[in-house]
Amino acid sequence: MPVSESMNLAMMLAESGIIDNAVHELMLRPQLIMAAESNPGIKNAMKDQIMKWRGQVQQRITKVSIEERFQQEIELYQEASHWDADHFVQHIHTVVKQLEGHSAFYFKAKSLLEKDHQKHNPMFQSYFCNQWYQYLAQALNDAQRNELEQHKEQLLADLYQRIETMRQMEGVTEAGDEKRAGRLWDMAQASLTKSDVTTLKTIAAFLKKNNGLQEIAEKLGRMANEVDDPNRERVRAEELKLVEERSDNVTDDIVGIHESDDLSKLLPNEAMFLAYPELEVVFYKHLVDKRLMNYRVQGSQRKLRRVKAYKRQTKQVEQDKGPFIVCIDASGSMNGFPEQCAKALAYGLMQIALAEDRDCYVILFSTQQITYELTKQDGLSEVLNFLSYSFHGGTDLGPVLDQSIELMLSEKYKNADLVVLSDFIAPSQPDEMMKRINKLKENRNRFHAVNLSKYGNPELMAIFDHCWSYHPSRLGRLLKWR
Repeated sequence: MPVSESMNLAMMLAESGIIDNAVHELMLRPQLIMAAESNPGIKNAMKDQIMKWRGQVQQRITKVSIEERFQQEIELYQEASHWDADHFVQHIHTVVKQLEGHSAFYFKAKSLLEKDHQKHNPMFQSYFCNQWYQYLAQALNDAQRNELEQHKEQLLADLYQRIETMRQMEGVTEAGDEKRAGRLWDMAQASLTKSDVTTLKTIAAFLKKNNGLQEIAEKLGRMANEVDDPNRERVRAEELKLVEERSDNVTDDIVGIHESDDLSKLLPNEAMFLAYPELEVVFYKHLVDKRLMNYRVQGSQRKLRRVKAYKRQTKQVEQDKGPFIVCIDASGSMNGFPEQCAKALAYGLMQIALAEDRDCYVILFSTQQITYELTKQDGLSEVLNFLSYSFHGGTDLGPVLDQSIELMLSEKYKNADLVVLSDFIAPSQPDEMMKRINKLKENRNRFHAVNLSKYGNPELMAIFDHCWSYHPSRLGRLLKWR
């Protein structure tokens, strides 16, 4: 057998269909079918995961042949198959001795060599090597199947874990969104305890009760599309528009008296001509001549009119939405209701990020910074770690703004939304910080602030594009939770 053929032996076995059979068997598992049919997003995510596993396991089992136990035997096989007949007969006993304890072919080879009359047959070397090849191929095949079974069991355990996690998350996340369900499946590798599920359900219920926070989160999610792109040219276009016009036929105000023939606006004393038969003809003469005294009225009415204006072209593709960078003030002054609001709003932004295929980073800041990536593969673990963090320390906004600015200068954070959640009881930032922020604003990055206190520093909040205040009274909060 040629050298190249023997070296490709493991690859041929890996591509013989055993992996496709394993994938087919996985797809037919009832638990996986039920999970896939529950949501198209889960179905696509599960399929992508299995196909990725297929590629990984194919690479893994092809490496079985380069393990020491097979590599040495393959090298011996290649060497022996290229000897001439005399050299083969002289040295084959030494080769077989090296197979003892390492090769399934050892006992078969020993029995073939015991028949001395066959060793001098011109076809003996070819027959011996063919038998060896078959044993070697079968040993590789068995090793690959064992390797495949181990990986398949690991994959099944992971899939079942994700199904269980998705079931536990049913009361925590909104159902029906395909993208959100698909990305949540990618994050569902973490095993959730009852305490974890309770924590998630509590924060989800808090967000639902405080619908003002949910409205802020949804507005933040839409803003990436509302930005005015300076790269788009302005074109002149006509559109129908309601405009107000002054009109003498609209009775908004009486502005004077004039001569006319409008009987609906007739002055009362003009009707006195009709009371006397001899003066009635005077009334009709004034009517024909439009000389009856009438009230003069004036008002505004709305009309549809075509107006010409310049506006941005809208034929370009919708802009890609960058990630959310959520900076949360974790100082001691945020304890209590503001801390709950900050965590709930960050959780709401994570939900929006999942649905819109965006990333979501949370940076907790006080006297130091702690970063959580809520939408990565083990994002649920990150979410739980974030929700369990207790706020303490002081407020130091400068370093976290520096860190965020550095992130937004990279390509990955283009068109990102920076959201700062704080009570903003802190000093104003220096002018140099404002210059750096304004430069990023020109590159379509947006800066938002959510003020969770009535005592925030107005000058500090002035550096943001949009500011929301959310600090309902204690009575209002009690009414929400009734």
